[in-house]
Amino acid sequence: MVVKVVATNRRAKHEYFILETFEAGIVLQGSEIKSVRMGQISLAEAFVRINGAEAWLEEAHIAPYEQASRFNHEPVRPRKLLLHSSEIHKLWNTIRQKGVAVIPLSVYLKNGKAKVEIAIAKGKKLYDKRAEIAERDSKREIERQLHSRN
Repeated sequence: MVVKVVATNRRAKHEYFILETFEAGIVLQGSEIKSVRMGQISLAEAFVRINGAEAWLEEAHIAPYEQASRFNHEPVRPRKLLLHSSEIHKLWNTIRQKGVAVIPLSVYLKNGKAKVEIAIAKGKKLYDKRAEIAERDSKREIERQLHSRN
């Protein structure tokens, strides 16, 4: 099984507590898969919307494929996510809680097919972010001290 990570949402782990992750397929049009394979995708503004029995990836930017000419795709459009109905139902029940969202974490190619890792996430407060930064800085300082001692 060959997995190649194409794009990650770097802000996701800084802005949210990740509660649970899911793997979803994504429905792409013509030239979109070529752009994804080239790594021309951005998840910076992306989010997942659940309506009825379907899940949609919103605001994900896939750059137009330059060799596709007039058959090119729309860069920012809703793209359907392929999940089991039980997973969609679970996502729907959890996002009805206050402060919980479904966000994309990464896009990767698995056996030639584009997959999206999505997560149920709870937003962090400002003090949580500060505590995390302080903890990371203290660990870095300890590592420096140990390294300089050796």
